[in-house]
Amino acid sequence: MKSFILIIQLSFIISVSLSGQTLDIVKTTGITSELHRANIGKIIFTSKSIPLEELKETDFLNTYGLTNKSDLFITVFMNNSLTNYMHILAPDLSAAELVKKGNYQFNLSVDNRLIYSSNLLPGAPYARIQDTATIFSKPFIDNKSPYGLWSQSFWNRFMNYGGDSVLTEGNHLLKMEIRPYVQSVAGLKVGDLIASGTVNLKVNRKPDINLAKISLTPVKPYNGFKVSSENYDKNLIKTLKANIDEGVFKKISSVVVIKNGKLLIEEYFNGETRDSLHDPRSAGKSFSSTITGIAVSEGYLKNEDQTLKEFYNLKLYDNNSSQKENVSIRDLLTMSSVFDGNDDDYNSPGNEENMYPTPDWVKFTLDLPVNLFRSTGEWHYFTAGVVVLGDILNKTVPGGLEKYSDQKLFKPLGIIHYKWQYTPQNVPNTAGGIRMNALDFAKYGQLYKNMGKWNSKQVIPEAWIRKTFTKYKSIPGRKDEFYGYLFWNKSYSVNGKAYETFYCAGNGGNKIYIFPDQPLVVVITATAYGATYAHTQEDKMMTDYILPAVIR
Repeated sequence: MKSFILIIQLSFIISVSLSGQTLDIVKTTGITSELHRANIGKIIFTSKSIPLEELKETDFLNTYGLTNKSDLFITVFMNNSLTNYMHILAPDLSAAELVKKGNYQFNLSVDNRLIYSSNLLPGAPYARIQDTATIFSKPFIDNKSPYGLWSQSFWNRFMNYGGDSVLTEGNHLLKMEIRPYVQSVAGLKVGDLIASGTVNLKVNRKPDINLAKISLTPVKPYNGFKVSSENYDKNLIKTLKANIDEGVFKKISSVVVIKNGKLLIEEYFNGETRDSLHDPRSAGKSFSSTITGIAVSEGYLKNEDQTLKEFYNLKLYDNNSSQKENVSIRDLLTMSSVFDGNDDDYNSPGNEENMYPTPDWVKFTLDLPVNLFRSTGEWHYFTAGVVVLGDILNKTVPGGLEKYSDQKLFKPLGIIHYKWQYTPQNVPNTAGGIRMNALDFAKYGQLYKNMGKWNSKQVIPEAWIRKTFTKYKSIPGRKDEFYGYLFWNKSYSVNGKAYETFYCAGNGGNKIYIFPDQPLVVVITATAYGATYAHTQEDKMMTDYILPAVIR
């Protein structure tokens, strides 16, 4: 009997060796249904999200009309999980190591020509999904959801890097292929094809705009803003409105233009109204700069040169150093501290995505090591530093940050309806996300345009506005773009002339623009969270429509 079992075991080992296979490293969910079994190795396309248990072959798309409002989903039927596919490429690595070293390689071809190939960054989908899933369904385009998933990010990159130009009006064959990859010391290893699929697209993305059928929203007074009687190019704004309605510009919520302190343009989209509270994400960071300036003027903070050691005993935190103790409020305002945190770097210890799951965001930040490899004073986007700034304000100003900002900023502006988000310690979240309606965001922008005055009252010191609107730091990788005190700076070119703006910016395409040399404040709110097109589409809105329409 023992001899028989030994023979069976040896036969199995030999067969595995001869076939060149590697034993699975993790247990998967297996083949989940007859539909799955019949379509192993295939990618199918659908026009909507369909639960896997309800998916039928009649839902599979052969031909599809692709417009600006179309949704497009993929379902991938695999014979194994991603982790096991990667294990074949790097059998010496553990499952935990594989998820940090590899992922899917997505390839998209149009009319049999490869347009875009992307090795998805490690980390998404989550490790447990990479270990177990043998089938997945994800959106490429989902116009209804405000959340940008990794699959949508890939599609947006495809569109940015060639897809938009090749998907011209007419018929096209879209082909997708998926392979595993692992990045090792020896280099990049790409595995065999996991799955592939095609769909015939009938592209119709150029809207037929009839300006005679488009009407602009009549502007009405709002607390703090009278209605402007100035002329502007209404046809340009009608064209912009039509392009938003037709989905050329996606997930825009509102466009507001203030000229010479009066309300000129006010348009809402996608079900939003004048009363809607918008989540501007990181555009809310600028508010902590405002409160810092007020607190300095009232003596609750000495100045921007105060350092962390004046507010925290850093010996109680990990990685204490003199460099960390000497981080100043100015460093936090200009995002140039020595902390090893960079939201633009997925692998950075201080990346904001590592902060949010922790029970104490301030402790998370103060525990971080310093970065000794980055040039001293170099700009790096560091949300966690603004959280620390908010904590300093909260413990310094009388009554705490929420009460102080209400009394010193919002009430003077007549802003009543707003909602903070909070940290785990119930402190207003200065990382961003303070909700207001578009016109109240416009009031905030106009306050800066007024050099800190509102109704003849100096709400923010003029000297602080000037400091805020100073180009302290160059933005790495962006030509002629700068950073002030939690405000961005750039210039738009319209008809060969440059128009400088300082602005608040947040994920999804949320902006509050203040133009120093023009009598303009522009607010755009949007919900394209996580979408790579969110900011670029607004640059086009500004240069092609809004600024040409209102600048005379």
